[in-house]
Amino acid sequence: MTHSSVNADPAELAKFSELAHRWWDTASEFRPLHEINPLRLGWIESMAPLAGKQVLDVGCGGGILADSMARRGAQVLGIDLAKKALRVAQLHALEAGTPNVQYREVAVEALAAEQPGAYDVVTCMEMLEHVPDPSSVVRACATLVKPGGWVFFSTIHRNPKSFLQAIVGAEYVLGLLPRGTHEYMKFIRPAELASACRAATLDWQATRGLKYNPFSGRYWLSDDTSVNYLVATRKP
Repeated sequence: MTHSSVNADPAELAKFSELAHRWWDTASEFRPLHEINPLRLGWIESMAPLAGKQVLDVGCGGGILADSMARRGAQVLGIDLAKKALRVAQLHALEAGTPNVQYREVAVEALAAEQPGAYDVVTCMEMLEHVPDPSSVVRACATLVKPGGWVFFSTIHRNPKSFLQAIVGAEYVLGLLPRGTHEYMKFIRPAELASACRAATLDWQATRGLKYNPFSGRYWLSDDTSVNYLVATRKP
């Protein structure tokens, strides 16, 4: 299947493939992902305990979240279309001896057609703002999860504050992320994501904001969803 026929931006895939070998370097561009991962993992587990569950991580990249969910006892499949990042994820799982985690190069829409209702938990973190059609990803995630199952998203709000913090601050001033990581017009307002979830028959359960203090270098979850935010939804 060519990338032109799937819901992916070839430039985005190339961007993450370029950096693939650095996914598990905690001092690299991916350091923020390593630092926020315990927060994301803890929040997911507070609502959907992972042990013994079938879990899908959509847009898994180098496997940071997928690997940690497998270590909590879940049977995890990580999917992505960035081939090099997946190879890094597979290699890390082998080297670290992570049980119960597999990786596949497949579009989420294609997997939804193949395995509807197969997963207890679906996570899609930091991905929606990188695809041409986010609502298509939301629909596919809703198809993949079992009735009563959970779907978790995280993305970035679109407003002047998020432009200043997530692009100007994070990419240009603080250098937390490579320049060009994000495009402002691809950011997603919570109301837009809520609408996509409603259309996909996912019930909106909870929202949390992710905050960062550049002076202490500390991340934490808060009620402020004006920049980075996480959403928990559930299939009826």
